Amino acid sequence: MFKKLFSEFRIPVRFHILFWIVYFVFNFFRFASINKDYWYSLKSNLVEFPLNMVITYLTIYFLIPRFILKKKYLQFFFYFSVSLIVFYVIRSGLNYLLVSKDLWPEAQGYQQPFTLIHFVEVTIGTIYVVALVSAIKLAYDWVSEKRKNDELQRIQLQTELDFLKSQIQPHFFFNTLNNLYALVIKQSPNAPDVVMKLSEIMQYVLYEVKEPRVGLHKAINYLHSYLELEKLRYGERVKSEINIDGDIDEIEIPPLIFLPFVENCFKHGVKKQGDIKVIINFAVRDKFLYFSVENSLDEHRDSAPRHGIGIENVKRRLDLLYGKKYKLNTSATDEMFKVSLKLPL
Repeated sequence: MFKKLFSEFRIPVRFHILFWIVYFVFNFFRFASINKDYWYSLKSNLVEFPLNMVITYLTIYFLIPRFILKKKYLQFFFYFSVSLIVFYVIRSGLNYLLVSKDLWPEAQGYQQPFTLIHFVEVTIGTIYVVALVSAIKLAYDWVSEKRKNDELQRIQLQTELDFLKSQIQPHFFFNTLNNLYALVIKQSPNAPDVVMKLSEIMQYVLYEVKEPRVGLHKAINYLHSYLELEKLRYGERVKSEINIDGDIDEIEIPPLIFLPFVENCFKHGVKKQGDIKVIINFAVRDKFLYFSVENSLDEHRDSAPRHGIGIENVKRRLDLLYGKKYKLNTSATDEMFKVSLKLPL
């Protein structure tokens, strides 16, 4: 029964035991120092000790949840007062029967028991320990609730991040399959190569992105494979380069962060004639990763490149992962469009 009762406590049992041991020892020496009678102090505390435990647990696990937390303050005051009266009567009776006929030996001068002064003297110690334990319990519950809310927020954040990453995958495959379909319609000899290149990239998109972070070198290799895939579609018109400045061996970043920006180069930057320029730069400086991608613009475009679902997806993930610690900027000229991203390492 007691094991089941204590298993429902949110505070570990060992802390309950430790508290009551400290309380008993403190009370024992306090009364002994007043009366100079250690034997009387031991017996009276053995009587009072279990009663204090009962009224304390009754208050913090029944009265407070039932009344205080529901803002029924008058009911709480009534039932708590009744419990103090019952405690006083039982304690005084047990002390009279088991400890001493003198129920108030520590009083100065001649004082009668079962008076208002005696009631206050007896119950004030109980009120003190109930208040102390209630404060500890409420503080512990607040910390536990905060931890639970933090964990819930972390799970919700991770769920949203996983959902955003899963959105990128069908978005990418849909675009690539459209390209493959166009090549098949034209009976292009590059169609089989697109299938092979796509199968190589699938390993990264389907498996690597399950991890919260991937090596930067893997992400760069993936971008290189994607550029090769586009070269199979547009041929020698694609003029691309990837530049790396700094040591990237130990750097890890969230997966699929850079892909939508590179995809946009071909979605909005493809000219009907002439070269398709794509320049990708990575630089590591002062504990920051600097990424930029520049692409040529179609001079006959109606407006500046728009951000599609892929870009909005990445911006949301960056907000969740970095808050205000990252910087994303875009700029455009008559011939080139540039995206710059600064990430803390």
